[in-house]
Amino acid sequence: MTERKPAGVSFESWVDKQIRESEQRGDFSQLPGFGKPLDGLDAPYDETWWIKQKMQREGVSVLPPTLALRKEAEEVCDAVPGARTEAEVRRMLTEVNEKIRAAIRRPPPGPLLNLKPFDIDAMVEEWRAARGPS
Repeated sequence: MTERKPAGVSFESWVDKQIRESEQRGDFSQLPGFGKPLDGLDAPYDETWWIKQKMQREGVSVLPPTLALRKEAEEVCDAVPGARTEAEVRRMLTEVNEKIRAAIRRPPPGPLLNLKPFDIDAMVEEWRAARGPS
């Protein structure tokens, strides 16, 4: 919009007129999220909410790579008991093991990794034992 505010018109009424005309043209109806409730209205106010949302959308982590990998390994350990099949358990552990091995071969910047690959067969046995007899 390059239109300037006319002299003698209050800024507020000029802005209100621009918004009203845009609404009448339907300029707002095509925006993402139109007609949907705002996310997080019930959550306590956080000054950095927009930064956190942007980082989440972009897949950016604030953790150093080694700590992010430790966290991922911990989350996989927590997720194993909820897995429905042995194949799912093996897939989750294999994926994180590949990342751990890569980090051992080429240590990323940050604190020490202090992780070793999971013993997949042992963890599958623990998973089976926790599920009980089939």
